[in-house]
Amino acid sequence: MKTSIDQYCINVTDLEKSVHFYETVLGLEITHRIETPGFTEVVLGGENGNRIQLARHHDREGPIDHGDGFWKLYLDTDDCKGLYQRCMDAGIESISPPVLLKDWPVTAAFVRDPDGYQVEILEHHGEAPALSGPGRGD
Repeated sequence: MKTSIDQYCINVTDLEKSVHFYETVLGLEITHRIETPGFTEVVLGGENGNRIQLARHHDREGPIDHGDGFWKLYLDTDDCKGLYQRCMDAGIESISPPVLLKDWPVTAAFVRDPDGYQVEILEHHGEAPALSGPGRGD
């Protein structure tokens, strides 16, 4: 039996603003749109086939309540610095600029999407060991 994560669906307050961020700024492609009486959704995909689904519920007003269950969305790229700069050029909020993480073989940057979701932009520089991070005890 094969099992994998296919896509995530997040609520957004302004669907077209979010689509612009994920499609134009980050470079994902729209795979399809869904229209129902209660909500509108746009599904966007990346090179590896994984997708994000943006949902705008028609009866919802005000900002998204993030709670504390969803922490961050990982975005894989072959150019962390370049993608981060595209975000800055588009006026996206920066959490932290690209930095090479010494305990993982990655360069990482963090930005916020239009609804405040944290997006981690990762560029991998090889395979991570089975146990990584500063607490691994070597």
